Amino acid sequence: MAKIVLYHGTPDKEVHPTFGLGEDKHDYGRGFYLTENLELAKEWAVCRPQEQNGWVHKYELDTDGLKILEFHEQDVLAWLAELMKHRDASDTKRYRVLAAKFIEEYGFDTSEYDVIKGWRANASYFYIAREFVRDNVDMDILIELLSLGGLGIQYCIKSELAYSKLRKVSEGLIAVDYADFNEKYNQRDADARKKMKELIDSDANKVEKVFSTLFER
Repeated sequence: MAKIVLYHGTPDKEVHPTFGLGEDKHDYGRGFYLTENLELAKEWAVCRPQEQNGWVHKYELDTDGLKILEFHEQDVLAWLAELMKHRDASDTKRYRVLAAKFIEEYGFDTSEYDVIKGWRANASYFYIAREFVRDNVDMDILIELLSLGGLGIQYCIKSELAYSKLRKVSEGLIAVDYADFNEKYNQRDADARKKMKELIDSDANKVEKVFSTLFER
């Protein structure tokens, strides 16, 4: 029996993971999101603009018998397509038209999986997505760009079976100070954007294999 320890950062002291709840406009759609990294969970607990302290809840997930999709091991275009299914990188007509084609071409069917494991997309990642759909980023540097975010890996609990195998560790509740960890969150994002912009503006970005060329036949 393979059990892993996961953390959920949130402004809420009371949390009750429930199958079917959650918002569709999250990275992997509706589900319950956690990470193995305690420090990141603390940052996520206070990443909202409201100046309030947060909480980290500790869980154990019994992965035995669960079908887990390791998105960070798939093609980077499949991950971007999944992101586009649930969250808009741009509000232009061009994006809406091309995003639908992109999802059809590179999208991955996640419906059979109990858990999705992959990168977490925050503001710095949407900076990449926006630049990519604007044809400002070559595909050859996409993976390197994503690695600059430093946001680690998140787990999204999707199926009823996965929820049934998630157990809360009652003594694992941790209070998070807004002043300390919101600053860390914002600094991480600012550093990531600076590094990303430097790479996009460098000679490594040849701007040849770009978003619109994916649809050329």
